[in-house]
Amino acid sequence: MNERPDETWINETLYPDWGQRFRVTKELARVRSDFQDIVVFESDSHGRVLVLDGAIQITERDEFVYQEMLTHVPMLAHPDARRVLIIGAGDGGVLRRVLQHKTVEKAVMVEIDGLVIELSKTHLPSIAGDAWNDPRAEVIVGDGIDYVAKAADESFDVIIVDSTDPVGVGEVLFTDAFYKDCARILSSDGLIVNQCGVPFMQADELRETSVRRARFFPHVSAYVAAVPTYVGGFMTLGIASKGQKPDTQTSAEISERAQKVGVLGTTRYWTPEIHTGAFNLPPYIAENLPSGIA
Repeated sequence: MNERPDETWINETLYPDWGQRFRVTKELARVRSDFQDIVVFESDSHGRVLVLDGAIQITERDEFVYQEMLTHVPMLAHPDARRVLIIGAGDGGVLRRVLQHKTVEKAVMVEIDGLVIELSKTHLPSIAGDAWNDPRAEVIVGDGIDYVAKAADESFDVIIVDSTDPVGVGEVLFTDAFYKDCARILSSDGLIVNQCGVPFMQADELRETSVRRARFFPHVSAYVAAVPTYVGGFMTLGIASKGQKPDTQTSAEISERAQKVGVLGTTRYWTPEIHTGAFNLPPYIAENLPSGIA
């Protein structure tokens, strides 16, 4: 590759011996918050990009894949999701997708790093759209662990955890105490979903998270999404339910629910068929789910 001397590149540092890099056309922000290093930059290939502690979080070009699958799968696996808790997701993309469901009455978003929210509003406005101003949204800058510990029993139908990997600021979102509190504040049909990494490189995340959640939820599984900038193959999204198993609905049932809530036909990656098919895991991923709980 021929590089010009005036070019700037950002190398992702998620893995010590393998990664990806982006050519920076314009650096928009580079700051250290109270919690992490934050970089936002423009690229020709992926639009604007958000980086936290050296790991690519979201790009304008492919954010729809991750956001749609993280949101619409649990929202539509639930028979009637009306109250939703989002932990993390400071770019606002999950909040936007949750609020696309017209039956949602309340969406509480708890993000520990207020600077991520502010930088996203300034430099990545297309990701959240008008979600920040929706009267159904309550955005809290605070600790998600503390929030779930203090929330009332059965406060929410769905919990969506969009965190960094279980290191640094995101580590406490992968503990027994956290999942126990989540199970307590979910309604009887409640579901929780969180990203569990790219199992080709991060199999321990899916394995350990699934074991922990199985202590508090009767149904634990995972599904996959192909997000180009999460290098290494499929990204897994771990899901656990207090009610019906999340992978038992047919495409027709999911389509009917999506039509009812106003989501059907609005997406670029998620479809009812993708929804149901995403639970069909390749063996190298399925082997990381504890025996008998998938």
